[in-house]
Amino acid sequence: MTKSKIQNKSIRHKALADARQGIVVGKCQMTNIKTKSFVICPAPKLKKSSGIPLCGSICALTLFWILCFGICHLVFAHDKIVAIVNNEAITQKDLDDFINFMSVQLSQEYAGEELESKIQSMKLDLLDRLIEDKLILQEAKKNNIKIDEFRVKARLAEIKKNYGSDTEFQNAISRQGLTQADIELKVRDQLLTYNIVEMKVKSKIIVNPAEVTDFYQKNSTEFKTPQERRVTLITIDDENLANDIYNKLKESQDPESIAGEYSLKVNKLSFKQNKELKKEIEDVVFKLNMGEISPPIKIDNSFYIFRLDDIVVSRQQNLSEVQEQIYAFLFNTKMQEALTKWLDELKGQAYIKIMQD
Repeated sequence: MTKSKIQNKSIRHKALADARQGIVVGKCQMTNIKTKSFVICPAPKLKKSSGIPLCGSICALTLFWILCFGICHLVFAHDKIVAIVNNEAITQKDLDDFINFMSVQLSQEYAGEELESKIQSMKLDLLDRLIEDKLILQEAKKNNIKIDEFRVKARLAEIKKNYGSDTEFQNAISRQGLTQADIELKVRDQLLTYNIVEMKVKSKIIVNPAEVTDFYQKNSTEFKTPQERRVTLITIDDENLANDIYNKLKESQDPESIAGEYSLKVNKLSFKQNKELKKEIEDVVFKLNMGEISPPIKIDNSFYIFRLDDIVVSRQQNLSEVQEQIYAFLFNTKMQEALTKWLDELKGQAYIKIMQD
């Protein structure tokens, strides 16, 4: 197991465990739906002396039923039950609200294609996740878990901070088909989830110091710091100017003064090997000798010139440096295993029916 895999697995486990507990947004909870009523469109009553020609009446009646059926169909589709969990239903609206709620919260961290990618990946196991959430909420209510309303308000205020004003917040959730009451309900459900998972699962997880030490000893070669290179960087928009500056740098080795002549900014950066650095940059920076200047590298619409200032060699990290990281990894691994087992037990005791189209 490589160190990066350990870190990535730890992150994935923590994200799932935290999402189940409502620490980070990973799910939206559903409203209780015990009965559903569907709109029934009554037949129109025609007056005997309406004065409308018979063909006109038939056309009007036909149009009425077309419109009526269309509206009823939309209402039915929105309220269609897609799954039953014990005595509660999950509807198409619950699925839609989940996506909308997640869009609001994920938009605090992501935008554009990255936001859409996050939402699309979330859709893959959406119904399974909502069924599990429903089971968790039912268990919370069965155990009479209470929520401090102050925490609900505090969490709502935290969400609102990411918007310029209350008006912007209201407009944002409105575009997603949500109201503030919807958000408060889902926050309340997240807190219920957090409390029941804390009581039933998280509070029972124990990681002994001996486990941390044992893990380190078995994987000590994975805990090495990557080689680090500290560089001076000049960014230029024009290729001819970039070549002129490169030639001058080869003679003077003084990026600050040369950049000053052209009113260019000089940046001091530090790059770690194998840390998601663009390949074209890593290939150049990690082949430079001390004090060496790189030729201009074109990336997108800019040209970059690097000078290598310092090399920090890779070294073995001792246990005290990585014990918190190892503890978090072991804790989250145990947490995920215990959470999966607990959810499987809830599923085994529950009545679950998924409706087929």
